[in-house]
Amino acid sequence: MKKLIVGNFKMNTTVQEFSNYLDKFLPDVKSLKNGIVLCVPYTHLMLANQKLVATNVLFGSQNISTEENGAYTGEVSSIMVKSLGATYTIVGHSERRKLFRETDEQINQKIKMALGVNLKVILCVGETKFEHNNNKTKLVIKRELEIALKGLYENELKNIVIAYEPVWAIGTGKTPSTKEIENVVDYIKNVVAEIFSQKSAEKLCILYGGSVDENNCANILKIEGVGGLLVGGSCLSPDKFVNIIK
Repeated sequence: MKKLIVGNFKMNTTVQEFSNYLDKFLPDVKSLKNGIVLCVPYTHLMLANQKLVATNVLFGSQNISTEENGAYTGEVSSIMVKSLGATYTIVGHSERRKLFRETDEQINQKIKMALGVNLKVILCVGETKFEHNNNKTKLVIKRELEIALKGLYENELKNIVIAYEPVWAIGTGKTPSTKEIENVVDYIKNVVAEIFSQKSAEKLCILYGGSVDENNCANILKIEGVGGLLVGGSCLSPDKFVNIIK
């Protein structure tokens, strides 16, 4: 079954470095069948639009504003991102939640902004180390999903991908056990089924993210219900990322 593999560049690479990356990356993935998305800094969106047209690689942003336009210095709106040819945007990444104090309510607003201009959303959910150690994973996942998806229509779910990214696993080299990931993926589907329907939940694409690398990606992708990966640090090396996609 075709998987969706997303690379999150975070705040890395200059425009020239990204151009060099694509020159190396694109020939190596042109025959691969998995879905490929590069979520890049805003500064790289124009170049991505130029270089990825007519390829099998889609691209997106790592964030968008809660607002459509106006006096919001430094913000970038969904329509701006869409106008540069992006297909996706990440919303609710744990680094945005922690470092920039984004709330679940703001994430809900961003999802609505993205869907309003036909951007597909990669919604990140996940628990901290404290929450994990105190058996609060399901409580956190339920809260984040219920608020993030509030006010959406069921047919809009087809444009939403959910990424389970346990905060304690991101950049640490640690990952949950396969059973833990499988349990959370099942729980995400259960929560979505409660909000919308079982049919919508079954169609949902759920990614895993958090210290994904060449060594563990194959085993993670074998887990029942995992529809792909959200890759951080390992996507910055074109060779490593190609191996993960393969």
